[in-house]
Amino acid sequence: MSVLPGPDAEAWVPDRLLPGYEAWTLPGWVAPAVGPLARQVAAGGPDPVLTLVRPVEPPARPRGVVVLLHGYNDYVFQTHVVDALAAAGWAALGLDARRAGRSWRPGDVPHYQGDLREQASDLTRAVTVARRTWSGLPVVVHGHSCGGLVTALWAHAHRGGAGADAIVLDSPFLSFERSWVRPLQDGALRPLARRAPLRVVAAAPSRYAARLAERWDFDTSLKSPGGVPARAGWLAAVRAGHLRVARGLEIDVPVLVARAARSAADVDGPGLDTADTVLDVATIAALGPRLGRDVHELVVEDGVHDLTLSAEGPRQVYLDAVTDFLDRL
Repeated sequence: MSVLPGPDAEAWVPDRLLPGYEAWTLPGWVAPAVGPLARQVAAGGPDPVLTLVRPVEPPARPRGVVVLLHGYNDYVFQTHVVDALAAAGWAALGLDARRAGRSWRPGDVPHYQGDLREQASDLTRAVTVARRTWSGLPVVVHGHSCGGLVTALWAHAHRGGAGADAIVLDSPFLSFERSWVRPLQDGALRPLARRAPLRVVAAAPSRYAARLAERWDFDTSLKSPGGVPARAGWLAAVRAGHLRVARGLEIDVPVLVARAARSAADVDGPGLDTADTVLDVATIAALGPRLGRDVHELVVEDGVHDLTLSAEGPRQVYLDAVTDFLDRL
């Protein structure tokens, strides 16, 4: 995947969600290599856009920049992460990818991707802006959950100096094993995805998001306790990504793979505050070493699925570990 040519006319405006932040909405790029499922859905809805978010007052002389990519049923709102990075001397650039968060438009299917290269192209654009804005400084991508899967595949595709200088993965969605969604078998999923990519195959409220909404201030229309239905085309795209990870990637920059210490299936119990109730952490532990040649593991005791939204103690452990990792670059 090539970097988009030519500079874009920057049009930063005050962000409608976060005081002290500004946003820039750009047209999304549909790469010729993106598969027919993605083009089919794009043709039936509005043209995709992506939105970049940054604080109005970033560090005056940053040591580098961290591009933040959210997960499924999510968007960029974690200002405390930006603050922690700034305190360590790093600028931050948030990305709300197409059909998610600030980038959702009427007619969009929320969070839908028929090919993970759709969101990867948004990440390419964000990294391009980061390199142009902070010329000569290191660029790190921080990807969470499904965004972590996209980030890993993107970094593999952009090895050889074409991607980021390091990768941080917060509970990356590397497998369906014991996850929040049970996919169809490949023999049924692939034909269904070709025939009816928007068919809902899994839908349920998110007790995890509902619990986070009790502790954190975010827009519940963009990170919904009601959940976001999983559709056949999206599941097939994610499944293809999982199979690629299982074969092993060749990311050639340092990778930090972070996860909670344990998973909990009881989504109505105390595990909501002390465990990953979305993904299986044992699977993350098993697949993490397959991502590249310089992979570092971080295990956060009492962390939740989004480690940046854990309780104060484990959250600080995570943020300290991330900034220590950046210090070693």
